[in-house]
Amino acid sequence: MRVAWLTSLLAALCFGGHPDARAGPGEAGPVRTDPYAGPRSDMVARQLRAPGRGIRNEHVLAAMGRVPRHEFVPEPLRGAAYSDRPLPIGHGQTISQPYIVAFMTEVLDPAPTDRVLEVGTGSGYQAAVLAGLVREVYSIEIVPPLGERARADLARLGYGNVHVRIGDGYAGWPERAPFDAIIVTCSPEHVPAPLIAQLRDGGRMVIPVGEAGGVQELYLLEKRGAQVVRRAVLPVRFVPMTGRAQESGR
Repeated sequence: MRVAWLTSLLAALCFGGHPDARAGPGEAGPVRTDPYAGPRSDMVARQLRAPGRGIRNEHVLAAMGRVPRHEFVPEPLRGAAYSDRPLPIGHGQTISQPYIVAFMTEVLDPAPTDRVLEVGTGSGYQAAVLAGLVREVYSIEIVPPLGERARADLARLGYGNVHVRIGDGYAGWPERAPFDAIIVTCSPEHVPAPLIAQLRDGGRMVIPVGEAGGVQELYLLEKRGAQVVRRAVLPVRFVPMTGRAQESGR
């Protein structure tokens, strides 16, 4: 009895309270550690909290520390997933630098009850970060292979409150409007009027605006009745918004 009790105690200490333990019902399993936990923690500490950058929203920092960024980059680039730079994801698109993702999320100031529209799903990483901070995320991707891959990855990783649509984000998602917040991860030369129309009164939009290939300005827009208050917050460089944004010329 004493040996059995000691064996049970050791098993509980080794497996039962370990956050990385993976076991089926009624059985102990091997401890599986996340090899990316260290780089992810360093990313938060050295890139996001760093002096001169100073992301301060603890909810945003916690979300960045939870989301497995390596799952959203091509497998050959996973070793660089937590580096301080954007990475290619195919089809001429990139996954943004971690700091930019955190900065845009903090500026958006998401609330737990928010319904958020994202224009430019890309890898799905920004949507995953938002998923832990808001009620629902509606994300639109114009490049079908990217949208389909992001949808599959988000579902595989359990982000059930993210809805991905293949289409032109310039037109937004009118049947799901109005939105409490809108985040745009590609740069048009002007703010699309349909997105402003789909933002609720009091809502917020974070969007880079500028010419393709040049430095753009990241703006925070706040809708106040018939007025839209616009404030520049950071010079940035994003891939251009394609589709109707390029065709309109307005």
